[in-house]
Amino acid sequence: MIKVAVVFHSASGSTRQLAAAVAAGAATVPGINVMQAEIAGADIHTGRFRNSKLLAQLTHADAIIFGSPTYMGSVSAQFKAFADASSEYWETQLWANKIAAGFTIGSNVSGDQLHTLQYLQVFANQHGMIWAGLNIPGNHNTAGLNRLGAQSGLIAQSADGLLNETDLLTAHYLGQRVAQVSKRFAESIGRR
Repeated sequence: MIKVAVVFHSASGSTRQLAAAVAAGAATVPGINVMQAEIAGADIHTGRFRNSKLLAQLTHADAIIFGSPTYMGSVSAQFKAFADASSEYWETQLWANKIAAGFTIGSNVSGDQLHTLQYLQVFANQHGMIWAGLNIPGNHNTAGLNRLGAQSGLIAQSADGLLNETDLLTAHYLGQRVAQVSKRFAESIGRR
């Protein structure tokens, strides 16, 4: 069984909706076990992420999909606290060779969400992970997926908290893609 984890922080609920769509997409692939983990305020004490149970669970995942709203051109402070706490796993490369992907949402159409995806990609690369972006050219899909045209991962946009249906469908597709890539990667190294 391939394990796909969706780890995210959501402030207003829109990132949570995207995470649910990502997880649902991954779950459509046979042989995939999906875990969702929301970074919550209770996980952070005096500015540090303290949920060692979650960090340990992630060592057993085959893929980790990271999600955060875009605040001031990057991930939220809560997600950053999680990323900083993962440095214990960075030193020993316990997340190396896992498939990684990312998603974000912002209130502006061009609100520096790409930088958030780039942050997530660099974060995954520091852990030795293998990044899977979207393989849908922006606005060239018959279903209209990837409406904002990001290849690095999913960028969604909402000014009022209501998500565009296309962004949810693209989130579903991203989860499905990561699950398929994870399964193919596991099979290529002789692990099923």
